[in-house]
Amino acid sequence: MKIGIAGLGTVGGGVAKALGAHGELLGLRASTPLEVVAVCDRDADKRAQFDAPQKFDDIKALAASNADLIVELIGGENGAAPMLVEAALNAGKHVVTANKAMMARHGARLAALAEQKGRALRFEAAVAGGIPIVKSLRESLMVYGISAVRGILNGTCNYILTQMEATGRSFEDVLKDAQALGYAEADPELDVGGGDTAHKLALLTSLAFGVKPDLDSVAVQGIRNITPEDISFAREFGYRIKLLGIAKKTQAGIDQRVQPAMVKAGTALADVEGVLNGVVVNANEAGPFFFEGRGAGECPTANAVIADIVDIARGNTGSVFGLPADNLLALSAAPTGSASSAYYLRFQVLDVPGVLAEIAGHLAKWRVSIESMIQRGRAPGEAVSIVMITHETKASDVAGALDTISQSANVIAPPCMIPMESK
Repeated sequence: MKIGIAGLGTVGGGVAKALGAHGELLGLRASTPLEVVAVCDRDADKRAQFDAPQKFDDIKALAASNADLIVELIGGENGAAPMLVEAALNAGKHVVTANKAMMARHGARLAALAEQKGRALRFEAAVAGGIPIVKSLRESLMVYGISAVRGILNGTCNYILTQMEATGRSFEDVLKDAQALGYAEADPELDVGGGDTAHKLALLTSLAFGVKPDLDSVAVQGIRNITPEDISFAREFGYRIKLLGIAKKTQAGIDQRVQPAMVKAGTALADVEGVLNGVVVNANEAGPFFFEGRGAGECPTANAVIADIVDIARGNTGSVFGLPADNLLALSAAPTGSASSAYYLRFQVLDVPGVLAEIAGHLAKWRVSIESMIQRGRAPGEAVSIVMITHETKASDVAGALDTISQSANVIAPPCMIPMESK
C-alpha cells in the first residue's frame, strides 16, 4: 500500500513518523507493507524533514502520483482539501481524512463519489481524535438502531469548564491559560463558540441515523456566557456544566443541538475531565455505550488515521457512512424549540419588592412550572441572583418566557437558560 500524505503539520508529521517507526508491525496487521511514497506541503522546510521519494507543493501532483491512498490533513471546509479528495478519488485512490469541517459540509457528495469509484473514504480521526466512535457507529452498533448520541466533543471547552469549576475563575481568565498551554487557538471562536462540536455532531448524526450530514440543521450555542456563579449553582444542585453535542431521534424529527448542559454529577459524561472527550450512544435494546479518550493531539489523531489506513489495506472499502450513499436520507430536522427538558434558569435582578412575583407570573403564562429555587442575599435596590430549576418543559416555552422577562426594568442582564441532562 503506497501512501501519500498532504499536510505535514502536527498530525501529518505524526502519521509519517509513526508509519516509519512502526511500519513493520503495521504491515503485518494490514497483511501488506505500508510505504509513504509521497508528501505534500506548501512549506519547503516541512517537506525537507521527511524521507519520501516524492515531495510536492501541489495537491494536483500528489493526486497524480503513484500513491494508492492519499491522507488529507490540510484542513478547511472548502478550497484545497475537498479539491484534493475529489482529485484523488477520481484518480482511483483511497482517501483517509481528519477533516471534520469538510466532511460535515461535503461528506454526502464525497461519499457518493468514493462509492461510484469503488474506493474507500475514511474519517475516524475527524471525530473525537483517538476514540474509535466512527467505526463503532458505522460497523458495530447497527443491529437495534440508535436513539440518541450525546458527547463532549471539544477538549478545549471541556478544559475551560473543568478549570472554571476547580478554581472559581472566569471564562476569560481560564481561556488565556488554555491558549498559553496550546489547548486553545489564538482565535478560539470555532472551539468556544461550538462550531467545532457542530461539525463533529453532524457526522455522528449521519452515522447514527442513516442520514446525510446536515450542518445547517445543528442549533449551536457556545460557552462564553457561562459564569463561575452558574458552575457553583450547578454543583449545589448536583450537576456539572459540560458543552454537549446532542443528536436525538424524536417523533418530530432528528434534533441536533450543541449547547452547555447540566449533566448529573457521578454519571459517565459528568466525570470526563480536562481535555478528554466522551461519547454516550443509546443503542436501544443493546443498551448504552460509553466511549472516553483523548480527542486531539499528535498521537491519538495519528493513531486514528493509521487505523483507517490499515483497515483499507485489509480490503475494508465499504460504505462511507454505514449505508450506501444513495440510501442516505435527507435529514428531517425537528422544529426549533421542540426539545423538552428541565431547565436551569438564572436571573440577575434588582432586589426590589415584587420582582420574584413578576418573574413567576411570566413563567406561569408560558406554562413553565418551577421545581426548586434559590435566592441568595438581601441587598435592597442592588443586584442579586435568582436561580430556578423547572419541571420538564418545551424549550420554545422557556425561551418565550425569558424573552418577556428580559424586558423588565428589574432584570439587569439577559437571563441564563441551561438544559438539564440527568442521564
